[in-house]
Amino acid sequence: MRGWLKATIGLVVLSGLLLGADRIAVGVAEDEAADRMVKSGRMGQRPDVSIEGFPFLTQVLSMKLDDVRVSSDGLTVGDGSRQVALHSFKAKLAGVEVSDSMNSATVAHGTGSGVISYPDLAQLLPPASQLLHGTKLPVGSGSRLSLSYGGPGKVKASLGPVAIGEGTVHNDGNTVTVDGFRLSSLAGMIAGMTDQQIEPMGFTLDTLPAGLKLAVKDGVTPLPEGLQLTFEGKDVKLLG
Repeated sequence: MRGWLKATIGLVVLSGLLLGADRIAVGVAEDEAADRMVKSGRMGQRPDVSIEGFPFLTQVLSMKLDDVRVSSDGLTVGDGSRQVALHSFKAKLAGVEVSDSMNSATVAHGTGSGVISYPDLAQLLPPASQLLHGTKLPVGSGSRLSLSYGGPGKVKASLGPVAIGEGTVHNDGNTVTVDGFRLSSLAGMIAGMTDQQIEPMGFTLDTLPAGLKLAVKDGVTPLPEGLQLTFEGKDVKLLG
């Protein structure tokens, strides 16, 4: 009985040591991965990285991480000339193959999301003076449309107190287009036009986090808090 007890205690101690070593190793790997993502240019600032699954050391031996989570709330996205904040970025990266020195990593499949506020979205669109050129609406040279949530799939636009109308948002690759706006009755009266349609307006995002792209289907979705971007990617180069 005494020998069995000693063996049991020894096994418990060994398991605890292995568990502790595994958790220390995963913590070091998460910090290193976060640093290398910034150095590689895949992230604009140091993200929070969480390597899921247990045990971690077994995944290291296979050189493949099953599930890596990346998040950040201080990133920016833009069209090359203008940058705006991307809030609440979160990504799930599956099947991450890494080199033995962790100098390179490729993601088999990744998904993610983030939100651009409506004031920031307006900054990525052309100035109101360009969009409403030729109307009698009082448009300053540097003024921009004010955007807000217009219901499922829609955004509302206004110029100061004057409502412009509702439009839809969609994407083709990383190019986002807002279209379908028609001057409201009040705006039409002020502009001296009726049922006037505003030309489609858009922008192309040139850098997205973690090497992902806007999803082919429903890559942009208007929400009450802003425009949600949905990301995806296959065989994405994460490091190296």
